[in-house]
Order: sequence, then C-alpha cells, then structure tokens
Amino acid sequence: MEDRFAISLLLDFYGELLTEKQKKIMDLYYNEDFSLAEIAEINETSRQAIHDTIKRCYKLLMTYETKLKLLEKSLRLSSDIKIICNKLENLQKGFDLTEENYIEIENIKNILLKDINI
Repeated sequence: MEDRFAISLLLDFYGELLTEKQKKIMDLYYNEDFSLAEIAEINETSRQAIHDTIKRCYKLLMTYETKLKLLEKSLRLSSDIKIICNKLENLQKGFDLTEENYIEIENIKNILLKDINI
C-alpha cells in the first residue's frame, strides 16, 4: 500500500487528524506532485524538514490505518456493493419481472452505488 494513490486515500480518511501544516505538505507532495524542494520553498523551510514531515505523517497514516482499518473497510464495502449490484442485474435478466419490480431493483442499485462513485 505504499503507492501514491493509497497514501492519497489514507489522507482522505485520516487527513483531519494531522495538523494543517502537515496536511498541506502531504497534499502538495502526494496529490499535487510537488517536489520536496518546491514544498520547502513554499513553507520557507529546508528540504530535509519537509522530508522528515512527510515520513512522520506517512508513519502516522499507516498507524491509523493499522488500528482503525477505515480504508480497508471502505474498499471491502465497495467490492461487496458491486457484487450485490451484479447479482441484482442477473436477477433482472433471469426473471420475467413486472415493470414495477424492475424499476424497484434499479432504485436499489442506484442507492447502493451512489456513494461509491461507479
């Protein structure tokens, strides 16, 4: 889970637990793809200080995820919702449904999918 995308997701879940400065530095590095030197210039500090902050925040984010597992649970929930929606689609295709039942299944799928951005 060390790729930039995973860290970006962890920031979405746990970013509010960081200080504003830490959050800004992590966002610039992982989401905006700024270099250490660019971030150091913006923050009027050394490249080493930025590097240390990123490493410290990285460890914090990993610790939060190890203990709380919010990202893991979210990914598992999204996967389960996709499976359920696929099964509902198969039911729609496999049975001679009334239009009302077909629409009801579509409504259920929409409710399930609205928060996982598929």
